[in-house]
Amino acid sequence: MPLDPQELQARYDRLNRLYRVGQVIHSTLEPQQALELIIREAVGLVNATSGSLALVNPNTGFLEIHAACGLPPRAAQLRLRVGEGITGWVARTGRAARVGDVAGDPRYVMLRPEVRSELAVPLEVEGEVRGVLNVDADRLEAFSAGDQELLEALAAQAAQVIHHTWLYEQLRLKVRLFESLAAVSRAINSALGLDEALQVITREACGLMRGRLCSVMLLDESREWLDLRACFGAGEDYRRKPRLSVAESLLGIVVRRRKPVQIENVQTSSRYQNVEVARREGLVSLLSVPLTFEREVLGALSVYTGQPYTFSNEEIQILSALAELSGIAIQKARLYERVVEVEEQLRHHEKLSALGLLAAEVAHEIRNPLTVIKMLYHSLDLRFDAADPRARDVQIIGEKIEQLNRIVEQILDFARTAEPTFAPVDLNQLLDELGLLVRHKLQQQNIRLERRLEPGLPPIPGDAAQLAQAFLNLMLNATQAMAEGGTLTVTTRPAPPAKSRGGPAVFIEFQDTGSGMTPEQCRRAFTASLATTKVKGTGLGLAIVKRIVEAHHGRVALRSRPGHGTTVCISLPLGPVPDPTTAPE
Repeated sequence: MPLDPQELQARYDRLNRLYRVGQVIHSTLEPQQALELIIREAVGLVNATSGSLALVNPNTGFLEIHAACGLPPRAAQLRLRVGEGITGWVARTGRAARVGDVAGDPRYVMLRPEVRSELAVPLEVEGEVRGVLNVDADRLEAFSAGDQELLEALAAQAAQVIHHTWLYEQLRLKVRLFESLAAVSRAINSALGLDEALQVITREACGLMRGRLCSVMLLDESREWLDLRACFGAGEDYRRKPRLSVAESLLGIVVRRRKPVQIENVQTSSRYQNVEVARREGLVSLLSVPLTFEREVLGALSVYTGQPYTFSNEEIQILSALAELSGIAIQKARLYERVVEVEEQLRHHEKLSALGLLAAEVAHEIRNPLTVIKMLYHSLDLRFDAADPRARDVQIIGEKIEQLNRIVEQILDFARTAEPTFAPVDLNQLLDELGLLVRHKLQQQNIRLERRLEPGLPPIPGDAAQLAQAFLNLMLNATQAMAEGGTLTVTTRPAPPAKSRGGPAVFIEFQDTGSGMTPEQCRRAFTASLATTKVKGTGLGLAIVKRIVEAHHGRVALRSRPGHGTTVCISLPLGPVPDPTTAPE
């Protein structure tokens, strides 16, 4: 039976409108803009008065209105359980609902008192109901079966649009987060001290996650308490909050279980310990992830928002990745602080060694005239009667000469350097390790370390600890000579046969581009003397270097000119040569 021309025209008009609406809602990939286009076109397509698009929150399971048309602002706050209201019934059953008179339907939840009829259809994404498209009218029986058919067709298109915009947004979020993560990792790794690293971590994490506040809490030595070590965006209330117990606090759960925790609203959560602080600071949602380094938990990295927010899986993964980078940065900063401490200890030990060397030289110089005095005293053979007061004076003089002699011997015994314990030493490896030790100091002073280490260099017999002390001393002296920056070049190479008359040897050179030394300074460089006017650098420390090198049967030489830098060259024998004649170039 042929269709009525008017009915055909009406069907054509509906399909044409649906086609045009489909073009409109496919015109954007912005999620919120797409949702608003969908509901606006849905209301116009079926001549409705108002409408809403509600999506199921995957974290809470509630239906939440994400876009509305013609509804009061308070509608955005509505949350329905699946199964609650006409909208919830559609979400639960996956079937459309067309109600001609809402007053007679017990499922109806009123948003506008003027509403008389309602039409709601499910939004299915990949076979699963993800939301409901709902339209209302202020007249009874406002929607026909044809309107329902149109809205269902629109919902099918809308579900595809929503799915595509979600995928696009997830990809865009991942790109933004990973780009930010790369930039943040560079910023974190550039920090040296622990406090500086923690401040960079909290600042960059807050920007990366678009949070209101970010904090780092670290475990104390007992590992029973979490202390606030750094925060960004916090007020005084948050900064003064008490330390947290690992056993009893929410962040303690993050540390104990080594898993992220997020709270939708810390102001109303019974698990959060500082609710009043959160209210005064305006903190709402929380995401906290563990800070770890090589399976050891260091603390927790937390991000707060100023409004209700559910962190996506991608955001949790990104913050966790940032926490791993932060754990590395924290350990690196701690190691750097230890390096600084070791450097200070080295300087202190250098001064003690230099003082010991000076004491030995002073004692040696005293012992010679003291020996003469002792010999002359005994040769005088001064004898007096017991009643003569001079007899007691002679006795005292003899005792004091012996006391001075014992003191001199004690000083010489104390100042003698311990003999090196010889074992095979890989010079290139030793210098590489020292380069790592001083790299941050060199970076701070804008000094470039250039290593020209001969590959395949055979090991030498030596005491690695004493050689490391000598080499590190030379490297630190070079940094002091280049206060404005420069280049420190460390070279190793076999000594040429013409320079190895005492047997095979290896040369190690330390060349800086610093201020250089005068001929007089060069002459006295390896002599311990109190006459130097330098507080640090050449002088006493180089005398210690010379003693260590000579204890290894080696030789040390120095070349320098004012304004042209300094080169210290050390030659060390490859075999146990007792009295080498090898001289550096």
